[in-house]
Amino acid sequence: MPLFHELTLRHWATLHGLVVLLGLAIYVTASHVRRQRRHPSAAIAWVVSLSLLPYVALPLYLLLGSRKVSREQATRVSLPAPATASQLNVPSARFQQLAAAMGLPGVARYEQLAIHEDGHEAREALLSVMLCAARTLDLCTFLIGRDVLGKEVLAMLMRRAREGVRVRLLIDGVGVYFGGRLDLKRLAAAGVQVALFVPPWGSALPGRTNLRNHRKMLIADGGRLWCGGRNLAAEYFVGDSALRPAQAPWVDLSFDLHGDLVRQAQDRFDQDWAFASEAPRPDRPLTEITRPAAGEPGAQLIPSGPDQSDDTVYSLLISSCFAAQTRIVAVTPYFVPDPTLLMALTLAARRGVSVDLVLPRRSNHRLADLARPSALRDMAAAGARVWLTPAMIHAKAVIVDDDLALAGSANLDERSLFLNYELMIAFYQTADVQRFAQWIERQRVGAILYKPHRPGFMREFSEGLVRWLVFQL
Repeated sequence: MPLFHELTLRHWATLHGLVVLLGLAIYVTASHVRRQRRHPSAAIAWVVSLSLLPYVALPLYLLLGSRKVSREQATRVSLPAPATASQLNVPSARFQQLAAAMGLPGVARYEQLAIHEDGHEAREALLSVMLCAARTLDLCTFLIGRDVLGKEVLAMLMRRAREGVRVRLLIDGVGVYFGGRLDLKRLAAAGVQVALFVPPWGSALPGRTNLRNHRKMLIADGGRLWCGGRNLAAEYFVGDSALRPAQAPWVDLSFDLHGDLVRQAQDRFDQDWAFASEAPRPDRPLTEITRPAAGEPGAQLIPSGPDQSDDTVYSLLISSCFAAQTRIVAVTPYFVPDPTLLMALTLAARRGVSVDLVLPRRSNHRLADLARPSALRDMAAAGARVWLTPAMIHAKAVIVDDDLALAGSANLDERSLFLNYELMIAFYQTADVQRFAQWIERQRVGAILYKPHRPGFMREFSEGLVRWLVFQL
């Protein structure tokens, strides 16, 4: 009998060892073939988990482990002439050179930029873009609420489709379930084409369930763009007194514009639509854009996420922090930066750059609030000012000096910068950069200055554990 138990134990140990080796082999091979660059702590976490708990970790890795998606690069890379030493001291010049080196769309002309002061202006602009479409209307969003705003948006989409406009709705495959199931049959019956971006069940894209599409854009006739950080639910606009009578709407940032930049956004939507619907890409060539003439407003589309070979927004933010000369102003609902981005921000503050960060005192994600104090303490110690607003603020924007404003859907946390599909727009017109800066400044009214408190051991340990579990895997 003891011999039987000994043989059984040896057999189990051998089988367990083979499972561990299989898991590690899959991890190493997938990381090499797919060129998966991970933060060291995330890589260590996967290796340790696959070694100690392979029966749990291996299925999770197959479901969630991929960070980059092999997708043919959609942009034509044309490297600019080498920048002079004086140009490299200007954040926007360095930003544009690095963006070109990463193969991002070039600077394009735009006009009639409207920055929405509040949810009422944002809603009016959203409906206006929907109504102005004569041929095509394309909408990409993470979620649509089952509330007064969501119902209004869906009704407008169906109305425009019945009027003969080609309407396409691209919605995230997880976000579509937020707030209740979307009635896809009703939309299809009205003529609205719907594609779910990597649904968690039945997706033919293994290992990518953790990669969510957080991009937000509405495009009419390829000529007018509505964009920003708002999801299409009432709390992001004016609230819903019928569902939540006591809850104030969130503060968020969105904008709309015309011009050549919209054609680049149309190309981006078409590529994402083809990917999500597994349909052939259109045969038409990618849009060729003439660079704005001197004095004309110029901006640049900055897609970020698994479909980009580089971590574009993250890399550009770090470069901009080192190039900043006078100020960095940022607003974000969640601040959980990785050590490199945190170092770039704190070093900017230590060398005399005015660094201001605007956050909600309490966000809608408790885990993000639990994970951020360590970074806030480092910011305050370096001389940066952190402002906590009483209202929930969901806006995402970064201002560098007077010639660069980055606005869109990306938060300053590791999930947004490394895992999500995001869309930002870099504005270079000084007057418009100042308009974004003034919008952030208005949100700072009534905010209180963060004052750090020395944490206990257990508090510091729990903060690190939350950062590791939630924002890196």
